[in-house]
Amino acid sequence: MQFYDEPIEFEPQPGVSAPVWHGRAASGGQLWNFTTAVFRADGRLAALWGSDERQRRGGFRLHVVFGLDMGHAWVSLDLPADHPVYPDLAGIFPAANRMQRAAYDMVGIASDGPDQRPWLRHGAWPADWYPLRHDTRHEAGVGVGFPNLPSDYDFVKVGGDGAHEIPVGPIHAGIIEPGHFRFSVVGEKVLRLEQRMGYLHKGVEKLFIGADIAAGARLVGRISGDSTCAYAWAYAGAVEAACSATPPPRALGLRALMVERERVANHLGDLGALGNDAALAFGLTQFMRLKEDWLRLNARLFGHRFMMDCIVPGGVAIDLDAQALDAVVEQCYALAPEVKALRTLYDEHAGLQDRFLTTGIISADLARELSLTGMAARATGVLLDGRAYRQGYTPPPPYAALGVRPATDDRGDVAARAAVRFDEIAESLRLIRELAVALPAGATRIEPAPVAGASGLGVVEGWRGEVLVGLSFDAAGKLARVHPHDPSWQTWPAVEHAVLNDIVPDFPLINKSFNLSYSGVDL
Repeated sequence: MQFYDEPIEFEPQPGVSAPVWHGRAASGGQLWNFTTAVFRADGRLAALWGSDERQRRGGFRLHVVFGLDMGHAWVSLDLPADHPVYPDLAGIFPAANRMQRAAYDMVGIASDGPDQRPWLRHGAWPADWYPLRHDTRHEAGVGVGFPNLPSDYDFVKVGGDGAHEIPVGPIHAGIIEPGHFRFSVVGEKVLRLEQRMGYLHKGVEKLFIGADIAAGARLVGRISGDSTCAYAWAYAGAVEAACSATPPPRALGLRALMVERERVANHLGDLGALGNDAALAFGLTQFMRLKEDWLRLNARLFGHRFMMDCIVPGGVAIDLDAQALDAVVEQCYALAPEVKALRTLYDEHAGLQDRFLTTGIISADLARELSLTGMAARATGVLLDGRAYRQGYTPPPPYAALGVRPATDDRGDVAARAAVRFDEIAESLRLIRELAVALPAGATRIEPAPVAGASGLGVVEGWRGEVLVGLSFDAAGKLARVHPHDPSWQTWPAVEHAVLNDIVPDFPLINKSFNLSYSGVDL
């Protein structure tokens, strides 16, 4: 933390996940100053959540994770039980806005900022009900039976001649997750888009409380089904950091192989959907054919199409023999030329490129301002990939030995996001082949023993971007608090910017070019 000279003392976190340093701010002012220093050092806000610590420490706690060139800084701030208020960080990092509002809805800790609108509340809880508080009134079962009352949400209004609103959702005309989109338009031109989420809130964070390590592993893999491997690895990394446990090298190789297969599967599906949204149904059928073959091999080798429950704390729950690894390599060689041919088709299709080019633009400056990671950031030219070396940063194993080449494109539009997907498929196929051929021999799992009161943070480069899981154990070695964080938290606000000055019919295409998770942020 050489960029910052105030006395926050950071300790390196143990384990083999991405490098993390944990420290505690002495005051809200110190947290605000540190946040400002991170911003000036071109850092980003990675996650923010709260926890009820009254049974152990007499108050509440705010947790903020920042992304820096050398890794992640996890800063905790203790808040008094009678007035749990902290400085508004959204004026420095806009991505903090929704996270702060969610922290209030769930724990009852508030920023001192102007936007105090609910985020996860939709009329089903009393105003003073906070699901993640630990006291008699908030214990499991007490909140059952609250009336689901109508609630108004204070959308920002856009006035002027010819301006009107188009509400879309939360129920959509397809088998997709629910979310509300309020368009302010003149004719078909979008002047403003405002989102309202929370319709898929399932009480996930509450379900973690009191669970054992194994139950937490099963739950975390079901937060966002298309990222089950990334979440499972981030959770496992957090557990292993808290328990000072190191998984075997073979397990790390198998984890990376699964996460890369997850990345390829999602990019295949999204490239097909992008073609379909631009009236190229042939693209959808061909990419879905390839994705289906990919998922069927997953089912045959891992027992599940999405490889659910295969990554566990301490290692992996499944191993691959030589014949299975040969099948993985063979499929990579078979898929590569088919994807290359489809890329040529996409690049040379005039109608497709007319819809893709200059549509839904996000600039590199905006990507940094919104703390974007993953594909969304790399499609603006921001070279940010947790699997790859950069100045001052060494990726965690096994990626450190693989020489990952991040895919970037500086155009920032739908075409750029499609191009990054194509490049990432090619790179992931190379990584999978190398992992399969050079997989170390040996054990695939150890059993981490919970450490009372310990905490840990796991970070994994999922296919959407940075997936984080922060957790702590209670005095009995059970899970006291688990916060899973999806990169969609930061990227959903970017969609509001991407549609500006485009037309309403382009929204489905722009939205699909990001393909963000509702479940991962509604929790």
